[in-house]
Amino acid sequence: MKLPTAQPAGWNTLDVMLWVVVPYVSIAVFVVGHVWRYRYDKFGWTTRSSQLYENRLLRLGSPLFHFGILLVALGHVGGLLVPKSWTEAIGVSETAYHVVAVGLGVLAGIRTLAGAAILVYRRRTVGPVFSATTRNDKIMYVLLVGTILLGLGTTVLGNLTGHPHDYRESVSPWFRSIFYFRPEPDLMAAAPLGFQLHALSAWALFAFWPFSRLVHVFSMPLGYLTRPYIVYRSRDTELGARAPRRGWERV
Repeated sequence: MKLPTAQPAGWNTLDVMLWVVVPYVSIAVFVVGHVWRYRYDKFGWTTRSSQLYENRLLRLGSPLFHFGILLVALGHVGGLLVPKSWTEAIGVSETAYHVVAVGLGVLAGIRTLAGAAILVYRRRTVGPVFSATTRNDKIMYVLLVGTILLGLGTTVLGNLTGHPHDYRESVSPWFRSIFYFRPEPDLMAAAPLGFQLHALSAWALFAFWPFSRLVHVFSMPLGYLTRPYIVYRSRDTELGARAPRRGWERV
């Protein structure tokens, strides 16, 4: 990307740093970090599952969190990547879109937070799980839960006050402009503080992602589809070709 030699009117150094430099640095670290991790730390590419230590709370919190975060991710894909003109072109009014997006977004956010709360409680109160929790895990939970809280809080407070911000006119175009390599930081600079903090927290999370257990999101056991069958041999003496050695007869 080639930045302009002179900043357009309305831009300032802080806006460029926050809404141009930070996103590109985060994306670069996210991509290069995953390549580095895969090449040099394949054995560390794991969730470091703690299911053997405790299963009751995990069975409750893990589905809540994972299905909730999946819905949150899908909602962000639709809200950030799909332009407003596209939904209007297929007959979806802004009011209908807003009602569905806010309703599903709040439900998904609450579900995700509930699951995260159970998982954090489990890590803090179950001795073996707490012992297996690293500093890296603690940073990851802070960034992840903080990002979710900021997003959910901004959405809920905006609608409770009766003055929700139309992020599809500011945040979404700014986000797409990053990937068009024509960044428009003035759009994000005009957004409410809640959206700005949510975006910065998300970029921090993405930059930290390759160095945490979150890499398991990109793990797919495709090898199971093509691996050879595992052959199991019976220990039943009646099925064997040779008689058992003396002293090894079944009792």
